[in-house]
Amino acid sequence: MVVQTDFDIKELNIVETLTVSNYSFSLVVWNDEVNTFEWVIDSLMNVCQHTEEQAEQSAMLIHFKGKYAVKNGEYESLKVMCDAITERGIGATVEEVANK
Repeated sequence: MVVQTDFDIKELNIVETLTVSNYSFSLVVWNDEVNTFEWVIDSLMNVCQHTEEQAEQSAMLIHFKGKYAVKNGEYESLKVMCDAITERGIGATVEEVANK
C-alpha cells in the first residue's frame, strides 16, 4: 500500500501473520434455563478473564447455540476454569478439539 503525503511518498509494508494454534482443548459452557445472562457474564469475566464485551458475546452464543467454546488452551489450565465455572452452578466441560 502506498500513502502519499504533501512532503513525500512512503511505502508501507503490510505483513499478515498466520497463527497456528497448538491448543487441542476447549472449555465449553452449556446453556441452561437456570442461570441469568448477568451471572454467566460475570463468571466468564472472573474465571476466564474475558472482557465485558467478550463475555456478553459468549453468553449470547451459549444461549442461542446451546453451548459455546469460550476458551482454548491446555487441558490443565482449562480444567481449573471448568471446575470454577461448575462450582458457580453453570454447566461446563473440557473437550478435545478434533484435528482437521
